[in-house]
Amino acid sequence: MSQPESHPLSKEALAEFRADVANWLEANCPLSQRQPIVREEQIWGGRRRVFPSSDAQQWFEACRDRGFTAPEWPVEYGGAGLDPEEAKVLKQEMTRLGCRPPLYCQGLWMLGPALLVYGNEAQKREHLTAICRGEIRWAQGYSEPSAGSDLANLKTKAEDCGDHFLVNGTKIWTTKADEADWIFCLVRTSDVTPKQAGISFLLIDMATEGVSTSPIPLISGESEFCQTFFDNVKVPKTNLVGELNGGWAVAKELLKHERKMMSAFEGMLEKPAMELLELADYAVGSDAQGRLNDAELRSDMSRHLMREAALGQLGERIYWQGKAKQVDPRLPLLMKHLGTSEAQAKDELILRALGDEGLSMEDPNVSPGLRKMVKQWAFNKSLTIAGGTSEVQLNIIAKRALGMPSGEGKS
Repeated sequence: MSQPESHPLSKEALAEFRADVANWLEANCPLSQRQPIVREEQIWGGRRRVFPSSDAQQWFEACRDRGFTAPEWPVEYGGAGLDPEEAKVLKQEMTRLGCRPPLYCQGLWMLGPALLVYGNEAQKREHLTAICRGEIRWAQGYSEPSAGSDLANLKTKAEDCGDHFLVNGTKIWTTKADEADWIFCLVRTSDVTPKQAGISFLLIDMATEGVSTSPIPLISGESEFCQTFFDNVKVPKTNLVGELNGGWAVAKELLKHERKMMSAFEGMLEKPAMELLELADYAVGSDAQGRLNDAELRSDMSRHLMREAALGQLGERIYWQGKAKQVDPRLPLLMKHLGTSEAQAKDELILRALGDEGLSMEDPNVSPGLRKMVKQWAFNKSLTIAGGTSEVQLNIIAKRALGMPSGEGKS
């Protein structure tokens, strides 16, 4: 089901909206929430939600009550009902003031947009409102040990038992599943061919008997990812999204939003201790004309900054095409691959500039800010895996954007 069309606002109405939003942000966003993002102070929703400060709680609750945790979602589901132009103005004004995101949640970024299209009314009212209000934290159950990039080969099975499904199997790379309340899952409900035609989309409460998680240590020393196990887990039939065996369509709708989120995720992360050029100047120094002393590093950084600018322009192009309802479907396919690859390229430049100071995440002789940058380099190696590997994304681009053949069975 598609959402009703919105009509463009006049320049006067948009200017009035901007002034109203600017005044509201000034009045409701505490100064402490206008500081650069600190990872430990990000606000994640959920049953076990903890606010890092009273200011953070005040900011979240103000946005929640105004619908600004999900600005473009309908008001009846907890959003603000803004059209794309208004949502862009809100984002611009929040950026201008340096406001932190009021809520982080995979439900906001991925599940919610898919439910708006494929969810029934009861599912929308139960889950979308809870997402907007930060009451439920979601994890994603797509990849499996034998079905990561080849998602159609998934084995987790949901057996029809009358009024419920009985789910058995395992999912892997389930980000923060050990802290999540619910998980949205692709499960096999038929062995028909093609394999995509036997997949359904289920919503599973993590508190259900038989659900367990095991964190996976990363090279950064953290455990963002988990393996999630389902052992005779009973799931009500009411938790089926879309049609039985029609989960592939829901999955593809969700992946569009996941890839969009992945391409823009850097803007939601903690900022480094120094920006790239500032770091390079600190590490290698500059000559009298302000040029970095390392000519090769200077050249590579210039290329990176040009690619970053081009990505920004691509995003603007997609935005304006969307407003005109003339989106070239090939362009959004590029954003996830290019955005995550460029983020990793930036990390490599940072380590090159740091030299010896970039060799350790734990050296007490290196400042905590620089050690964090090294840890971020290690963590960001996951960006070209999460949300679909770059190799598979390139297959999709080759097939759908360039008309070239790609391997069968790939997502």
